[in-house]
Amino acid sequence: MTDPHDSAGSSPADGATANGSTPSPSHYERIGGAESVRAAVRLFYDRVLADPELAGYFTSVNMEEQRRHMVLMLTVVLGGPNNYAGRGLAEAHQPLNIPGEHYARVGAHLVDTLVGLGVPEDILDDVRATLGAVRDQVVSSGTSAGV
Repeated sequence: MTDPHDSAGSSPADGATANGSTPSPSHYERIGGAESVRAAVRLFYDRVLADPELAGYFTSVNMEEQRRHMVLMLTVVLGGPNNYAGRGLAEAHQPLNIPGEHYARVGAHLVDTLVGLGVPEDILDDVRATLGAVRDQVVSSGTSAGV
């Protein structure tokens, strides 16, 4: 009888799936992990804060903390480790009365930042899908501007 631990195949504990194949890397891993996400968030908020239609939302916001929260959220969206323990999207955004047009601008800044960093199209598609899925948690009222 052969000891399964002596076999040449990989086990799930070695990073292989149950059928022996290696799992696909997450979007988070594909773009470079934590360092890349931090760089993207830094550039994203540079764009948002330079946008006169959006900058007012952040006048009394601790931007260091805001960037940290966004890194944690984007990490989860991209399939990285979930270490986010902040407020939910609706709780954080509904009191701000954010119109759909402003949400779309923020989403466009995020996607444009990721495009500028060379993020692959399939990952951009997933980010766009997530932006669409959470829109109603952020936007206070009615209009349906796209992202």
